[in-house]
Amino acid sequence: MSFLDKAKAKLTDAVDKHGDKISGGIDKAAAAADRKTGGKHTDKIAGATGKARDALDKLDNKNDRDLGPGTDLPDAPRR
Repeated sequence: MSFLDKAKAKLTDAVDKHGDKISGGIDKAAAAADRKTGGKHTDKIAGATGKARDALDKLDNKNDRDLGPGTDLPDAPRR
């Protein structure tokens, strides 16, 4: 088994065990970035968040998305 195969196996195992925490971290990072930019880049942040979640889902072949309330980015502040 090559180094990359071992690394992918470890990463996949970590995602299997902690996918919900990783998904929550993605949400928190997106919300923080959206607040810091004042909502100017909400669409780009949401797109990047979606890609990160898709990558997470590919690693463990299951949907780790928290579909409960509060999963969307907060409303952007109005100027």
